[in-house]
Amino acid sequence: MYMQNDVSTSAVSPTQIEQGASVETVKWTRTDTTWMLSLFGTAVGAGILFLPINAGMGGFWPLVMMALLIGPMTYLAHRGLSRFVCSSQKQGSDITHVVEEYFGIGAGKAITVLYFFAIYPIVLIYGVGITNTVDSFIVNQLGMASPPRFILSGVLILAMMSVMVSGEKLMLKVTQFLVYPLVAILAFMSLYLIPSWKADALMSVPSSTDFLGTVWLTIPVLVFAFNHSPAISQFSVSLKRDHGANAAKKADVILRNTSMMLVGFVMLFVFSCVLSLSPAQLAEAKSENLPILSYLANVHASGFVSYFGPIIAVIAIVSSFFGHYLGATEGLKGIIAKQLRSSNKTVSDSSLDKFILGFMFFTIWGVAIINPSILGMIEALGGPIIAAILYLMPMYAVYKVPALKPYRGRISNVFVVIAGLLAMTAIIFGMLS
Repeated sequence: MYMQNDVSTSAVSPTQIEQGASVETVKWTRTDTTWMLSLFGTAVGAGILFLPINAGMGGFWPLVMMALLIGPMTYLAHRGLSRFVCSSQKQGSDITHVVEEYFGIGAGKAITVLYFFAIYPIVLIYGVGITNTVDSFIVNQLGMASPPRFILSGVLILAMMSVMVSGEKLMLKVTQFLVYPLVAILAFMSLYLIPSWKADALMSVPSSTDFLGTVWLTIPVLVFAFNHSPAISQFSVSLKRDHGANAAKKADVILRNTSMMLVGFVMLFVFSCVLSLSPAQLAEAKSENLPILSYLANVHASGFVSYFGPIIAVIAIVSSFFGHYLGATEGLKGIIAKQLRSSNKTVSDSSLDKFILGFMFFTIWGVAIINPSILGMIEALGGPIIAAILYLMPMYAVYKVPALKPYRGRISNVFVVIAGLLAMTAIIFGMLS
């Protein structure tokens, strides 16, 4: 495996790496930290804020098993997707171009469409999530009347999108600015809730059948909650530009550190929330379609939780919105560009960007006004396609694409495929039942 050391920017081919070529170690840089925080921010959004609800309803001990599984699942799956993008011989090729390069025009179109529909529903979820969170804060913490939903949602979505329109550099800076306080307050909140932990959850030990069933059915929410694949394509393109043939090894190190950071901070937060609330309260939070922090703010006597809970929720949703919006617009632009090319038509980039901007705003706004079930959207829309693209497609490519030959024959590949299949079957089973 290529996860131990980072490498210099000198050109090294996959064959040389496979044969153990000697390369210099590159020290961790400020840019690496920026990317790690951006990837962390992409993952810490609605999934994390709703993860304690779904995962906690199954009990404490299945949650322990989930904590052991999600670290390797997250790192190995995202590493596989990054290696897939980095393996392209064409400079500046994002995931939509790499798929077409390796699998042909037809498959390229199909997977680009799937890629878009894996990420787009999540962007819609953030429109619903931030509207509900801010509305709950206005009503429950500020004691004011609920503002008209169409106005509140429109203002919030417009504010988030304005950062994206301003450019990638500003987006990375804003994300970095948001993630630092998010990490600090998230850790403090996890520790602050410890005195209110209840031992009831520890006493409840499910049967082995219920235990395994709970873990299996919760895997899709875990996959979603730790998913930062929408930012992996542009992340990999950036590393290819800066590190050339050594981009994959640089990505391995950044992704490993991101995964450790995610598991450490997020699972501590999840355990703390689950131990602070009863299963009945978790079920109530789910029925109210609220993030866990907003629910805690409404039921907890502490002024700190009441005011900082919703603030953390807003920061988490905004930071995650950026990465997913980037991936969704990348996918939509790829779909339209491929369709125009096959029809021998051309449209200026500025016109295409304006259309995508309008489409994204009005659809996110419309769904935020309708206010569908967030957890239902996670399970039904995003889950199956995320599992297929993040877990299965890169592993298929490893055994089909010559450039990825050095990564064949790894036990980690088998683990990723099994995790992806478990996620997909759990989603299908949940939808049918």
